[in-house]
Amino acid sequence: MSQTDHHSAVRIFLTDLQDRICAALEGADGAARFAEDAWTRAEGGGGRTRVLKQGAVFEQAGIGFSEVSGASLPASASAHRPELAGAGWRALGVSLVLHPHNPYLPTTHMNVRYFQALREGEEVAWWFGGGFDLTPYYPFDEDVRHWHSVARDLCQPYGAEVYAAHKAACDRYFFLKHRNETRGVGGLFYDDLNSWGFEPCFAYTQAVGNGFLDAYLPLIERRRDTPYGERERQFQLYRRGRYVEFNLVWDRGTLFGLQSGGRTESILMSLPPQVRFEYAYQPKAGSAEARLSEYLVARDWL
Repeated sequence: MSQTDHHSAVRIFLTDLQDRICAALEGADGAARFAEDAWTRAEGGGGRTRVLKQGAVFEQAGIGFSEVSGASLPASASAHRPELAGAGWRALGVSLVLHPHNPYLPTTHMNVRYFQALREGEEVAWWFGGGFDLTPYYPFDEDVRHWHSVARDLCQPYGAEVYAAHKAACDRYFFLKHRNETRGVGGLFYDDLNSWGFEPCFAYTQAVGNGFLDAYLPLIERRRDTPYGERERQFQLYRRGRYVEFNLVWDRGTLFGLQSGGRTESILMSLPPQVRFEYAYQPKAGSAEARLSEYLVARDWL
């Protein structure tokens, strides 16, 4: 396949993935539907951002497809790959973040993407990246094991070492250094994936994108109707603050999007619709809220 064919194949998969995930989440929610904003970008490309608000399950769910390009890599990307400084680029991706109403149902994130670096219109580098991760507020061991079991199983056809490597990369990436804690219980994360060749890398990326629903939909059914009160809601809002901190301080994707002139509303749709900050908050020793800290360290969940 040519670089044009590669790009086209990835685009077809990603737009279909967005459609399928939207349909599945609307079915799981049962009360609300996604509204779509189609947008274009002056420097090149555009996308379609879909957001569901105030459903039966989701307070807000956002899933975006973007296909964007530029004449020169922004500073954040050049710092990551200095040998490509000044190169043109083209990127395709689907990214989602789900913020449920119920504090017992975790927040989650998934992203799959394809990147090409170009000089004089010719591809000089390409890679895939992506993954998914889980951010519980009141963790359940069976949920965490299910999440990681799906991740392990989808990795298995690509090598016995892949799950361990991409799980460890997820723990490293989704880490709040200023808090010395992980963002949640992890999952998979990979970037710069090209060493297997295009077809296996693309197949793996498809497995990750397709595996997300297998990992998350069972958690919706388990936790959507768990009773909760104002105490749990306030703790959820407080812990959502950590999500904001990570996305605005550490996330390379947020920085790349803003530096490359992306659509601000689409870039920041990952932020929760409601959140609170409390100075020097400490949960009561022995409480369900204090228990969360035991899960915010990297470990072998399986």
